[in-house]
Amino acid sequence: MSNKEITLTAGDAEVTVQPGNGGRIGGLRIGGTELLRQGERYGSFPMVPWCGRIRDGRFRDGATVHQMPLNAGPNAIHGTARDGAWSTARATTDEAVITYDLVDPWPYSGRITQVVRLAPDALTLTMSVETYESSFPAQIGWHPWFNRTLDGSAVRLDFSPAWQEERGEDHLPTGNRVEPRPGPWDDCFGMPDGVDVTLTWPERLELKVTSPEQWVVVYDEQEAAVCVEPQTGPPNGLNTLPRLVTPLEPLEATTTWSWRRL
Repeated sequence: MSNKEITLTAGDAEVTVQPGNGGRIGGLRIGGTELLRQGERYGSFPMVPWCGRIRDGRFRDGATVHQMPLNAGPNAIHGTARDGAWSTARATTDEAVITYDLVDPWPYSGRITQVVRLAPDALTLTMSVETYESSFPAQIGWHPWFNRTLDGSAVRLDFSPAWQEERGEDHLPTGNRVEPRPGPWDDCFGMPDGVDVTLTWPERLELKVTSPEQWVVVYDEQEAAVCVEPQTGPPNGLNTLPRLVTPLEPLEATTTWSWRRL
């Protein structure tokens, strides 16, 4: 079991998987053009066992309150798996399977498996959280940083959410759902028929981010990149909308990024 970088290829698409750097996708190149923001903390990282911020870093499981390290001001953000070294279970030319065992500060034992599958016109990411011991609440999501401009062409975002989670001053959902508002965004949206967001770099590329999940966070407040993050629930969801991982039922999620040249 190694955590060396893996390169997948299919057609003129190339993906770099970095098990040793939090299980992230380090790069996605189409015909030699890099779509993901480069850098140790960028690319696209898995958000697991929670997505976005947890208020005060605390979540409740039954009568027990757990405290996570505060790494986003007064809150805990984006899970623990992106900070750990994953292991490679299997790798071929166009598919990699990587795993991560949950450790402190996460209070439960479990294993995360991520399958990265590349086709000439699509990248599919599938993640599962499983346990053989006590059940626990969890979330799964992905946090890609797509370059705002490709070869001088600036990205356009197109999506039609059913609602927007009203955001409080602490950047966490208040619990109210509101009509979608214009950007810039650091906001969570509901898409009950599944996540479906199109990024278009005019005259260059169209890329669709889809997922059967119903939640997406869109973050476009930075100049260099835009983030389209499909996830199994909203920020602070361990408290407001927990999904349970049990010995009988793992939590699973998938997202596909498909593209075509313009």
